Amino acid sequence: MKHVLDGKMGVQMRGLVKIGLIIILAMVVFGAGLLFYFKQGADISLLQNHLQQPTEIYDLDGNLASTITGNKSEGVAIEEIPDHMKQAVVSIEDHRFYEHHGIDYQGILRALVKNAKAGSIVEGGSTLTQQLVKITMLESERTLKRKVEEFFLAQEVEAEYTKDEILEMYLNQVYFGHGAWGIKKAANIYFSKEVSELTVAEGALLAGVINLPSKLDPYKNLDGAMKRRDLVLSRMAEHGYLTDDEEAAAKKDEVTLLQGEQMTDPLKGKYPYFVDHVLSEASSKYGIELEELLTKGYKIYTTLDQSMQQATETVYANDANFPVGTSTDQLVQSGAILLDPKTGGIKALVGGRGKHQFMGYNRATQLTRSPGSAIKPLVVYTPAVEEGYEITTPLKDEKMSFGEYEPTNLSGIYKGEVPMYEAVMNSLNVPTVWLLNEIGIDKGLDSLKRFGIPYKKDDRNLTIALGGMDKGVSPLQMAGAFSTFANDGKRLESHAIIKIENIEGKEVGAWEEKATNVTSKGVVDKMNTMLLGTVEYGTAKNAAVSGYEVAGKTGSTQVPIEGISGVKDQWFIGYTPSLVGAVWAGYDKTDEKHYLTTHSSEGSAIIFQKIMSQALRNQASQSFNTQDIGPLIAEQQALIAEQQAKKEEVQRKQYWIDKGNQIREGLNKWKDWEVPW
Repeated sequence: MKHVLDGKMGVQMRGLVKIGLIIILAMVVFGAGLLFYFKQGADISLLQNHLQQPTEIYDLDGNLASTITGNKSEGVAIEEIPDHMKQAVVSIEDHRFYEHHGIDYQGILRALVKNAKAGSIVEGGSTLTQQLVKITMLESERTLKRKVEEFFLAQEVEAEYTKDEILEMYLNQVYFGHGAWGIKKAANIYFSKEVSELTVAEGALLAGVINLPSKLDPYKNLDGAMKRRDLVLSRMAEHGYLTDDEEAAAKKDEVTLLQGEQMTDPLKGKYPYFVDHVLSEASSKYGIELEELLTKGYKIYTTLDQSMQQATETVYANDANFPVGTSTDQLVQSGAILLDPKTGGIKALVGGRGKHQFMGYNRATQLTRSPGSAIKPLVVYTPAVEEGYEITTPLKDEKMSFGEYEPTNLSGIYKGEVPMYEAVMNSLNVPTVWLLNEIGIDKGLDSLKRFGIPYKKDDRNLTIALGGMDKGVSPLQMAGAFSTFANDGKRLESHAIIKIENIEGKEVGAWEEKATNVTSKGVVDKMNTMLLGTVEYGTAKNAAVSGYEVAGKTGSTQVPIEGISGVKDQWFIGYTPSLVGAVWAGYDKTDEKHYLTTHSSEGSAIIFQKIMSQALRNQASQSFNTQDIGPLIAEQQALIAEQQAKKEEVQRKQYWIDKGNQIREGLNKWKDWEVPW
């Protein structure tokens, strides 16, 4: 019986072995096939091309307008890099670099053992060659497919290039933190030096940053960077690159950080603020990381109009075009944007005055300030016209309060009643607040939403009629909103990018039109009539451009400091049938020593006029084909003159009546007078 059982178990065991062998064979065949597939696809021909080709920005006509790069084109040759710098990187990142052929199997095994003992990932097994492949030729997501591609590409790179060539490409591509792509920029940004001038201690610090460039940024975490530097120096001594005395001396060296000139704008190119916005849009809308945009040779086709961009930059280069503030220790800042109302395409933008900082604060797109009276057409007058109010409808213009809120007219003059177009034209505050109260705040906020202007829950009160907002808006948002008036009531979402192609010419992103029907053409025609009047007859006369119909609205906000009468923000948003422009001016930080002393009619409106005068030179004049309020103003003035004449006639008659009564009273006194003798 026992032998029978043993026989059966033996048969079963042989069966299991056979099955196991079949499974193993299948896995081997599958693995071989998988490896063959990836081996066939291991193409490094793009590596050298990528290193030589920057990302390119094209204008609306498909012409190359600007380039941006963080790769070898701004790097240094391997001969110019000190031996100690190369040794530092090899020691800390891949000490068997000169022994392996792209894949360090010993390093992988060593890392597996260390990580197993630690219970977490404390060491990686990637070689410098693998890192080069990853940062130059592969997508950033961590997948099995990417790791297998990396495995074969690294070996192909080793077969094609020498160790010095690989190290040169690596050092000119790797990120050293703080906006420094490549060793040349790192030496400049951290030490204001050429690469050849780096000391052993400085080179070791830079080599140490590579592993965690954001966490070990010396400007943000000097202690962490120094500890890592000392580890690098120890590794250099361990692998024979430094003697014990040299190691000790280098560890005693103090580090003095000194930013070089490139820190303010590490990636030089034309139209820097426009390029900044393109990079931001590519990242936020199309999910492409900044690192990839700066290193992987994309072609980005945009809505840029180079002549308009140049016109805007020319105006911003002349300090005389800008309002003067109360202090000269800081620049009065400004941001401007030009938009095509028919497409939503950004034609030009400048995000500030003075020296540009790469990917810094862009006041044309990132600013959030109260728009002041510039918001009136969006939140009050458009919904009022939609509710049936006519441009000649009389509005109350007298001192009044709405609960605890008591708005006032800037001029201090109140006429009792004014037609709507006059309230818009002269930017009268009290009639505007009164009108929003009449139509209801909810209608105003609904209109604001359709115009694409964001607001907070706390903004639901009458102060929003005059631009009172918790957060505020940007010139880009205001230009987008006003584009509705130049496009028959339809608003197209603003954008700068038309399409993006990768280095292989494959389209990886494209703009899809997004339109909002804000209001009707009939309402727009009435709004255009009033806003044309604002430029021709009202507060925005300084924004007029000779030979062109320009409509628009001024806006100013007051300094929110008790005892100071000054201006915090100046706005002007204006448009023709073919172009919309928005301009903001003010201090980045307003306080008791930094504010403006003029209103938007004397500042932002003038900036707008200078920009548009040049930007429109190549465009034919177009008409809004709407009513001119000139005759209405003349009629109103004639009526006022007639009423004044009648008033004066009544006053004159009353004067003579009073005089006659006085004379009669005098005569009566003489008539009754008795002679004393």
